[in-house]
Amino acid sequence: MEYIIYKIGVPFYDRLFNAGSFLRARKRVFEELSLRQGQHILFVGVGTGADLNFFQVPEIKITAIDISSAMLAQAKTKANSEMDINFIEMDVQKLEFPEQTFDIVVANLILSVVPDANQCMGEIIKVTKEKGIILIFDKFESNNGKPPLFRKILRPFISLLGTDIGRNSQNILEPYIDKLQIRQNTPVLFKGMYRKIVMERLK
Repeated sequence: MEYIIYKIGVPFYDRLFNAGSFLRARKRVFEELSLRQGQHILFVGVGTGADLNFFQVPEIKITAIDISSAMLAQAKTKANSEMDINFIEMDVQKLEFPEQTFDIVVANLILSVVPDANQCMGEIIKVTKEKGIILIFDKFESNNGKPPLFRKILRPFISLLGTDIGRNSQNILEPYIDKLQIRQNTPVLFKGMYRKIVMERLK
């Protein structure tokens, strides 16, 4: 079901999530990120490669993974010949990299679509270097009070499209809080439904 959804959605993804308010939100997500030569960046769930345009920095190494071959094929068209980038078909819930491999891990719009967000988060932390940065842009349920009734009603129907509008960032991060320092957790889109979360791995 999920693979079919991703394949069908490839032609429309950039029109929805790499334009207008979403494009402006993506710019806000990356505007304060410090990139240096020699860094190794991991994109988990790179999708159609919408974020690659923000990483046009010489002499950084990029690894971009996605579980969908159709998404990866589209992402490859966003890379230019000067980028040191490797595309790999891989499940973010089972990352096949040694521990503490990457200086920065970008996890945009992935925690809301994977079957197990907690396992996904654990894998991301595992492959991030000590003092490395984890950058998340995704939709989350508010930590304050109960979600609106309309979101409860819509949640099971929207999940059929391969995404979950009811996941709570606090619940996802809580099992790993001793390994993380949250540097930033701010709303960026749709009255805080979409948030930017920046974390540093402590150990």
